[in-house]
Amino acid sequence: MFPFVRIAKDTWLASRQPALPNLTDTHVSHHICWPHDLDFWLEMNNGRALSIYDIGRTALAQRIGLVATLKRNRWGLTMAGSCTRFRRRIHGFERFEMRSRAVCWDDKFTYMEQSMWKRDGECASHVLYRAAVTDKNGIVPPARVLAEMGREGPSPRMPDWIKSWCETESQRPWPPMQDA
Repeated sequence: MFPFVRIAKDTWLASRQPALPNLTDTHVSHHICWPHDLDFWLEMNNGRALSIYDIGRTALAQRIGLVATLKRNRWGLTMAGSCTRFRRRIHGFERFEMRSRAVCWDDKFTYMEQSMWKRDGECASHVLYRAAVTDKNGIVPPARVLAEMGREGPSPRMPDWIKSWCETESQRPWPPMQDA
């Protein structure tokens, strides 16, 4: 089940934190791996990790003013792609820190990165997301979203590793091949 209570709690907490002055500032949150987050090996389930990343993105959106803009315009937020690296296990009842930030944007998407950090300072996982704001007509360009947020300006330079991922994704067949 989706962690509705956790996302409500973290969004409420984020609404009481200072607004982030820059879109690319990092939102830091702290979490615990609960028993319902575990898989058969008593570590955080990879699907649950992505759900917990949802919590961090929603809290980030709250702190940069995106949630209010989405509500005001009746817009939605969707993920258009992701790439995840898992490197260290997070075990039951283990505490960890999550860092969430927007990196850059282009004419359609905003690219966000998130990471989970163990108490010993090791990075457990890292994910890159391609996010889009949508309305009834499709994707709302980031420039329009930023204008509605009162945060106009150019995107920071897209890092080479994100640019390479975008180029690779553009070569991926869609829809995927189906076996006959």
